[in-house]
Amino acid sequence: MELVKLILKGIVLGVANVIPGVSGGTMAVVFNVYDKIISLITPDVKKIFREWKFWLPLGCGMAAGILAFSRIITYLLGHFPVPTTWFFIGLIIGSIPLIFLRIRENSADADVRKYILLALSFIIGLAAVLSMLLFDGTENSAESVVNIHMNFKYGVLLFASGALAAVAMIIPGISGSLLLLALGMYGIVMNAVADLNIILLLPFGSGVLFGLIAGAFLVRFMMKHIPACTYSAILGLVIGSIFLIFPGIGGILTMIISLLTAAAGVMIVILLK
Repeated sequence: MELVKLILKGIVLGVANVIPGVSGGTMAVVFNVYDKIISLITPDVKKIFREWKFWLPLGCGMAAGILAFSRIITYLLGHFPVPTTWFFIGLIIGSIPLIFLRIRENSADADVRKYILLALSFIIGLAAVLSMLLFDGTENSAESVVNIHMNFKYGVLLFASGALAAVAMIIPGISGSLLLLALGMYGIVMNAVADLNIILLLPFGSGVLFGLIAGAFLVRFMMKHIPACTYSAILGLVIGSIFLIFPGIGGILTMIISLLTAAAGVMIVILLK
């Protein structure tokens, strides 16, 4: 059962990471695997191999989610955008009590000063996500970006974009795909993936690897020294992501279906916990 749970969680993480606006880090928090993933992004190869029973099924699920379900989710978002997005909002809402619990566990002896720091951390996290609303996402679509010829400029841009997207991916509440969209690189990267363009994917992949290691080091440092404030900032990021992807309500029928899909998202979190 634990193996099946990890595969299912991996599928959702894989799908989340290719949809602009949906945070893979948030989904990792939702399914209570965030801390372990961060701890495994390390140069310690022996530690990684010891934990293969965790990352192998999770990784297989992520690969399945990206390869098999990304088209389905894209279809649902294209044809039923509001109910589909409300499903993801349900997943996010279901994770909020878990984050509150983590904050309480790490602030049992909090005084007034610490509560002020927790509030400031929350506000910083919330503001960081809401600042993404300033981007209008104006860039060439994936369909219009067909022929990109590699040169030094694109090599640097792809590396930097990969690094920033990777850091965003492991920070709950921020979507790596949405950041690529804001940087004007989403169409280029999606075409490179679709065409398996190794020349473009090499600098981008190198940037992703660098961003994952650097970002994970930063998160681990914060978790070790200021865990309550870190989780408080994560709470702000997670709640802010709801505003980032909020699709509206629509008509009466759409509203009813959306509420049902949101409830389904909350129930999935509860069941997978």
